[in-house]
Amino acid sequence: MSDTTQSIDLNVELNRRGFVKACTMVAAALGISEAMIPKLLEAATSAERPPVLWLHFQECTGCTETLLRGSHPDISRLILEIISLDYHETVMAAAGHQAEKSLQDTLDKYAGKFLCVVEGSIPTKDNGIYCKIAGRTAVDILAEVAPKAAAIIAIGNCATFGNVQAAAPNPTGAKGVRDLVFDTPVINVSGCPPNPISFLGTVLHYLTFNRLPVTDQLGRPLFAYGRRIHDHCERRAHFDEGRFAEEFGDFGHRNGYCLYKVGCKGPETFANCPSVRWNDVEAWPVSVGHGCIGCTEPKFWDTMTPFYERLPNVKIPGIGGVNVDKAGKTILGIAAAAVGIHAAVGIGKKLSRSTKDDKKDI
Repeated sequence: MSDTTQSIDLNVELNRRGFVKACTMVAAALGISEAMIPKLLEAATSAERPPVLWLHFQECTGCTETLLRGSHPDISRLILEIISLDYHETVMAAAGHQAEKSLQDTLDKYAGKFLCVVEGSIPTKDNGIYCKIAGRTAVDILAEVAPKAAAIIAIGNCATFGNVQAAAPNPTGAKGVRDLVFDTPVINVSGCPPNPISFLGTVLHYLTFNRLPVTDQLGRPLFAYGRRIHDHCERRAHFDEGRFAEEFGDFGHRNGYCLYKVGCKGPETFANCPSVRWNDVEAWPVSVGHGCIGCTEPKFWDTMTPFYERLPNVKIPGIGGVNVDKAGKTILGIAAAAVGIHAAVGIGKKLSRSTKDDKKDI
């Protein structure tokens, strides 16, 4: 066998392993049985790749950049291999009139069959003049594309909830997709940016089961946004025990204590960051010492700021809803009381055994 043939075979095997690993990660994220992995693989490798139109509006392209930088497995390669990306201004070779022709051709040929991905908020003030592509406003483009799509995936906090563009006073009238589209199914993969696995899981779920995943009241897939970050954070034990970093760089911060007091918004943020983590470094903001800023939540620029000040009225579970400021003293008091009770019980048992021994001697 030639070196070239061996290299090709190795690349095929690595790609296959990448697919299997990615589908395994998605199955775990979706919370489905390992028995479903072959079906996910079948959907991911089907020759009938669904056409996708990816629209860019008011955003920084950070969601696309995150997707392209996914690795181990290479999420960008997987996305490009399981879908037919017919229109995406950032990665497509065509430009200008050729690019717009690709958009129109897909609309004409695959009406009712293509997936639409929207990245970025849609400005609605002053007739939408704050975002134009090929002389057309984002409002007009979405109004044409959305009714013809089989489903829409709004990716990133901009497309889902408006993000920083919609922060008060929202000068451009920025809105999320679900505020403007009502007759086509829309699912929100929120975050600034969202984890690539959350997007891939949504796509593979749709391809495998021919329907979008079950969502919460905000239209986000439950498999990715069904739990508070706080509930499955590796620093949660420190929170429960009243151990907090008081400021960045102090003893508590250096030793992995809870970051609530330095502004972590985990108690009010729903996302899978602690379990899925990011790319090949197996890290996420809290694990490396920075508190969650709540970027998966609507209006987080208004409700979660200042980012380095703690949320008010967060209670410690299991000890009567005590405020976090009193948690340390309360927990210490409970511990001291428990030690006292344990000691008293021990003395009682010794006295009981001593009395029984005395009776035996009589």
